[in-house]
Amino acid sequence: MMFQDFTMAHVYYMLNGLLWTIGLALIALTGGSIAGSVLALMAVSRNKLARRIAKLYIFVVQGTPLLVTLFIAYFGANYVGVDVPPLVAISIAFSFYAAAFLGEIWRGSINSVPMGQSEGSHALGLSRVDSMRFIIIPQAVKIATPPTVGFFVMLIKNTSLASVVSITELTRTSQIVSNATFKPLQVYLLAALFYFLVCFPLTIVSRRLEKRLHKS
Repeated sequence: MMFQDFTMAHVYYMLNGLLWTIGLALIALTGGSIAGSVLALMAVSRNKLARRIAKLYIFVVQGTPLLVTLFIAYFGANYVGVDVPPLVAISIAFSFYAAAFLGEIWRGSINSVPMGQSEGSHALGLSRVDSMRFIIIPQAVKIATPPTVGFFVMLIKNTSLASVVSITELTRTSQIVSNATFKPLQVYLLAALFYFLVCFPLTIVSRRLEKRLHKS
């Protein structure tokens, strides 16, 4: 068997995989943010059924391994006769996964706003909706930002699981290059460097935001 030399062409191929990694994480963050905001509002609503549905969803998704969720999305669509491209299926699965964690983060952030804020808004004659919109949520956003950024870092790293269903993100492209060059150490060290260069600055931002929040 002939193996290729590890060249800049392979590096560029891995960089393309890195772009797919970031893109998949951003898709998951966007979809998860939309669904997660709904879950968070359901979790803090006065409607008992809504709270139970949100709690059940979060409990089930957080209690299920992400890899299993990806397999269900990947094979489930074809099983019921729906022709869905693998990338779409995996993006949806990651979005559902992100929704559970973001919903829980944001629920906790809303509940972290002192009760006095809500009581004061009611004393001023604001409805519950206006109180949430103008008083509670703006403060909750500040509280939620550091853990949300931290979760995005975790999401970027978890996209590596998409490699098992042949999505050509960074880990998958690294596998392909490693098999072609038979230089796994160099390839995976470079992949680790790419992950580090993306995730480390975000981790620093998250820590600084958290420190700033504690100071304020």
